[in-house]
Amino acid sequence: MKKTLLAASALAASTMMTGVGHAEHHALSEYELIDRSELFGNPVASQGRISPDGQWVSWIAPDDGVMNVWVAPASDPSNGKVVTDDRHRGISNHLWSVDSKYVLFVKDNDGDENYHVYATDPRTGETRDLTPLDDGIRAQLMGASRDRPGVILVGTNERNPQLTDLYEYNIETGERTLIAENPGYASFITDNTYKPRMAMIPQPDGGMQAVYLNEDLTPGEVFADIPSEDMLNTNIVQFSRDNNTVYMIDSRDRNLAAGVAVDLTTGERRVIVEPEQADLSNLMVDNDTYEPIAYSTNYLKSEWTALTDEAQAELDFLDANLEGEFSVTSRSQDDNTWIVYDGSAQAPGQYYVYDRTADTLTPWFATRPDLADAPLQPMHPLELKSRDGKTLVSYLTLPPGSDADGDGRPDEAVPMLLWVHGGPWARDGYGYNTIHQWMANRGYAVLSVNYRGSTGFGKEFTNAAVGEFAGKMHDDLIDAVDWAVGEGIAQEDKVAIGGGSYGGYATLIGVTFTPDKFACGVDIVGPSSLVTLIESFPEYWKPFLAGTWYRYVGDPSDPQAREDLLARSAISRIDDIKVPLLVGQGGNDPRVTKTEADNLVAAMQAKNLPVTYINYPDEGHGFQKPENRQSFFAAMEGFLGTCLGGRVQPIGDSFEGSSAEILAGAEYVEGLGDISTGE
Repeated sequence: MKKTLLAASALAASTMMTGVGHAEHHALSEYELIDRSELFGNPVASQGRISPDGQWVSWIAPDDGVMNVWVAPASDPSNGKVVTDDRHRGISNHLWSVDSKYVLFVKDNDGDENYHVYATDPRTGETRDLTPLDDGIRAQLMGASRDRPGVILVGTNERNPQLTDLYEYNIETGERTLIAENPGYASFITDNTYKPRMAMIPQPDGGMQAVYLNEDLTPGEVFADIPSEDMLNTNIVQFSRDNNTVYMIDSRDRNLAAGVAVDLTTGERRVIVEPEQADLSNLMVDNDTYEPIAYSTNYLKSEWTALTDEAQAELDFLDANLEGEFSVTSRSQDDNTWIVYDGSAQAPGQYYVYDRTADTLTPWFATRPDLADAPLQPMHPLELKSRDGKTLVSYLTLPPGSDADGDGRPDEAVPMLLWVHGGPWARDGYGYNTIHQWMANRGYAVLSVNYRGSTGFGKEFTNAAVGEFAGKMHDDLIDAVDWAVGEGIAQEDKVAIGGGSYGGYATLIGVTFTPDKFACGVDIVGPSSLVTLIESFPEYWKPFLAGTWYRYVGDPSDPQAREDLLARSAISRIDDIKVPLLVGQGGNDPRVTKTEADNLVAAMQAKNLPVTYINYPDEGHGFQKPENRQSFFAAMEGFLGTCLGGRVQPIGDSFEGSSAEILAGAEYVEGLGDISTGE
């Protein structure tokens, strides 16, 4: 039967992402100013799912302004009802129990990352905390296996803050059973029955050994030696359905991470996928055997490749009927129904229901339909070169009307924001990006760079960051700025730098180590001192520090390393700051604590340097509540307007309902001094 694309139902039609309006030929002053609430407010809906039995669909959407889980019959998606009742920060993730009886989600307390695991009965709306543990205890949902219906695997660190013990939790009764007490392993590796089969043991060089476990959980033979240089590019993905094969993403003995299957009976290793440009990033597996049937890599853009004829037919159909980059986000257990997400730089995203039996693809909902006719702009993937010859995959977005011929170069240079990704062991990618679209709409070019240390481009590129915090990692960013200026994209005296987490650190390094390159900076939850950053990391991070932070930056307990860490920190170079800085912080951030921002701002104030500081006492490592997002980015827009001269939507009531504490520098942002906050 030929597969056809169905027209949307009445509900889907009202929310379907239609063609995006373009404004390439408009003058810069003529295009529509997109309201910040449409960019930073809650999406209309997100995270579509199908229950394993195929009878229900679920999604996350606002209820009285707070993100909650909604459920509807799969046969009638328009007949949805909210089944959770969060009235605070909202629910950001969810999945179904394998028996389709419960919706599961995890939630922390105001961003402290001490998560609890919750179960909601969608028929009654009853929600229970399955892990009602003491404050400061962290619970993790470790597994929800179809071979153990009604039971989930949960890890907690209640016995030892650094170590995770494993428990089976009966969802219906809440009763738990200890499966494995952790004697000192970094982590357990369990099979589909929740049996601990292996453990990860830290090694002196910062690497790990994956060892088989004996029945008494003592270490047995070594399954895999993972050297420190492979730690960020090698991991065990899952077991086959019969638990006799392990599937891995493996960069050992190669640069680009490959897909490998290891037979646990014979020890035979079989290379399934050997990518050519970028690391293997994701696997799609057969629903019955868990054998990989397709894989994705992401160089300039994400691309899926089939491993079987059946998967090839499915991918061909989706590729032919969808316009952007697609992903399969959920599948029914019989594999007849898939939930598919489709999005692009100029479209925030559309969810579809793919009925493989009926051969139909039906639009379900758009995440942000209010942006359907907004002047969203193309994102240009780039391959820039660092001064030492490395390829830096980067992404550029230009203001509407600035690039009449669409060649990715504005007709004349414009102000630019260099927006740096966090991690640093992460990456920027192609697609809808709120910061890019927002800033381009305000009149700025926006450039994001995958500097050395970013993941996905092979272990050689990742490992090139060892010892290079505030060194060559920062040089890569400066090389990208110089390229943008040389190409006539950016005005040399109107370049700002900003970002969150490592991006915040890069901002602070930018305004201290290279202050003449930037007109101003925006630091969101960025560390001002690498010493206090590492010393304040959560206890449960410590088993992994040797292979990441100690190896890449240094161990502050070593006097020589401590001195070097301080030399690579903005807090030691306050005198070099010449430009205004905006700082945003989450008061409960367990990764980059409020001390980092407090010390930085106090040091700048002591020298009468222009700094604006906004703290959110009910946030962690980033801003989850829409009211908090709205307020901070309103301040950021005004800050950059003063610095770079772009268009500004007045702050207005953007701080209403937020927890913002304006702790310094309200006078540096127009309209901020008039805001009354919870300070």
